[in-house]
Amino acid sequence: MFRMRRALAACSMCRAVGTAMCGIALIVAVGCLGPVASLYPPRLGDPNTPVWVVDHGWHTGLVVERAAIPPGLWPEQDDLAPAPYLEVGWGDAAFYRAENPGVGLAVKAALGSPGSVLHVIALPASPDRIFAGPEVVEIRLSRLGFQALVRFVDETFARGGSGRAPGLGPGLYGISAFYPARGHYYLLNTCNTWIAGALRSAGVPITPAYAMTAGNLMWQARHVATPAAR
Repeated sequence: MFRMRRALAACSMCRAVGTAMCGIALIVAVGCLGPVASLYPPRLGDPNTPVWVVDHGWHTGLVVERAAIPPGLWPEQDDLAPAPYLEVGWGDAAFYRAENPGVGLAVKAALGSPGSVLHVIALPASPDRIFAGPEVVEIRLSRLGFQALVRFVDETFARGGSGRAPGLGPGLYGISAFYPARGHYYLLNTCNTWIAGALRSAGVPITPAYAMTAGNLMWQARHVATPAAR
């Protein structure tokens, strides 16, 4: 039911801003960013850590192994029950948290939202087992690349000077919660460009400017996916 409501809302968003997005896509010069040699790809024989990008249709999620997160980062994870994996997503504070988001909230978010949130979910199994329907892409990162990605996410939490961001209530599914975040959502800075930015911080050859939609991001992710997971 949740996914159906979100799909309908996504259709409304597409009708409301689709034309503008197409026009902007034509005039935005998008360069193909190459890998950062010191971070990606992992050198043969060196330790590597997987991350996953999950296509939820209207947005995407980023999944990491909880045990791989360096100590001291993501302290908000302690709010959630123990689980081997964590999924995180970023988006407009109003649209993302709404039970029945409509075209009005979609347009407001696309034109520039006043605030954003992070959605953190504890997953009891690997994402390819949890999300049987949605596409899941696995990408292997170097140790330094994974640490950079985790820091990118950690720095997105809006902690207001305290050691941990305050919870904003339960999330959308499973054991999850919302937290205040840094940054503002708008047409060219979406939940998908945020995940692309996280991957880019890890040295992955992904262009955030060409990841406004889930389809754009997943297309790029498939090109850098772990060979066995393509």
